[in-house]
Amino acid sequence: MQFGWYVNDWANAAFSASVLTVFLGPYLTSVAKNAADAAGEVHPLGLTVRAGSFFPYTVSLSVVLSVVVMLLTGTIADRTGRHKELMCGFAYVGALATMGMFFLSGDRYLLGGALLVVANICYAVSVALSYAYLPGLASPDERDAVSSKGWAYGYAGGGVLLIVSLALFLGHDALGLSAGTAVRICLASAGLWWAIFTVVPLLRLPSRAGVAPARAAAEPGRPSAGSLRELARTLRGMRQYPLTLLYLGAFLCYNDGIQTVVSQASLFGSEELGMSQTTLVAAVLTVQIVAIGGALLLGRIAQRYGAKRTVLGSLVGWVITLALGYLMPAHQPVWFFGLACMIGLVLGGSQALSRSLFSHLIPAGREAEYFSFYKISDRGTSWMGPLVFGFAYQVTGSYRSAIISLLVFFVIGFAVLAKVPVRRAIEAVGNPVPERL
Repeated sequence: MQFGWYVNDWANAAFSASVLTVFLGPYLTSVAKNAADAAGEVHPLGLTVRAGSFFPYTVSLSVVLSVVVMLLTGTIADRTGRHKELMCGFAYVGALATMGMFFLSGDRYLLGGALLVVANICYAVSVALSYAYLPGLASPDERDAVSSKGWAYGYAGGGVLLIVSLALFLGHDALGLSAGTAVRICLASAGLWWAIFTVVPLLRLPSRAGVAPARAAAEPGRPSAGSLRELARTLRGMRQYPLTLLYLGAFLCYNDGIQTVVSQASLFGSEELGMSQTTLVAAVLTVQIVAIGGALLLGRIAQRYGAKRTVLGSLVGWVITLALGYLMPAHQPVWFFGLACMIGLVLGGSQALSRSLFSHLIPAGREAEYFSFYKISDRGTSWMGPLVFGFAYQVTGSYRSAIISLLVFFVIGFAVLAKVPVRRAIEAVGNPVPERL
């Protein structure tokens, strides 16, 4: 069963790595610039935004919409026990939307925005439901290791596809393809990869996630109404666990910063540092490779020092990384690759350990609902960070100002997480406490 869960990360990481992190940001920005007026602005739905802000704003919009979909889907999953069917169903819709990005060309920035919204919503829901499996996959003392291994599988899968994409992009002239066509093929291939490997969790995972027996089936003929009532009950019930909410608040803050760095790194590298598409792909591939070791390394460190202290240490590493990014000279690929190594070292571990730590703070039987809240800010689904990033660029016209504005998320997240008494939080929800936290 664990293998099927690991392969799910292998499958969906293609969307996170190839689409959100590497190709779509710079490419959709170029498409938006093709449609821009003389002032460099586009007007989606009658709004006026800089073409360079269209991608981060669209990411924010997709996440705001995904919040409602995730929460409702989480309650339906926990109520009916159909976690796998919903998880894989959303994965395939997201994969189809990603494959549709092949048709993104010319000045069709609205098409690109629409496909991004659909794909990112489906990605968020599918991954939130996959997280709900973690408490049933491992004992409390094993979850850090299992979660870290899952992230390592994800970065490995994303890295393999990036190698293929890099080879295609570098050889596009020899293949008689334009650079734009090569990028569109890379985008579509991420959707195909996602669809093919989702077959494994579809066959290997049980329908129900978590550790509790299924609750009563939804009232016949009124599943939506029942889900809304369940969602309202979950929101009221979460107030009984203020320490879980405190941890969730810390995570939503610092991980919003992490996800914004990940999703906007290629845009920053291309527009501010003058890096070529080849350099960007190679740098993200470096992140993927280093992140495999980083996730496993921080998992080992957590076994000795505890997950909370290890995550706090990784946040210090993120602050240093952002400061170096702000000071980095343009047109210097060597420095950019150094920054990629630093990101990879702290990226996988900080997220894997945050996920396993949160799994201890969830009441049994409510995994999908609580992880839907958690997934509001996870791989590629942050919204506050891209909004701040886009606004900072809108005001200053500088991506350096945009990237340094993200420091606030890490500082506040560190301060809040440091105040969370994790042992008391686990005891409050009635879960067994692991030996080391």
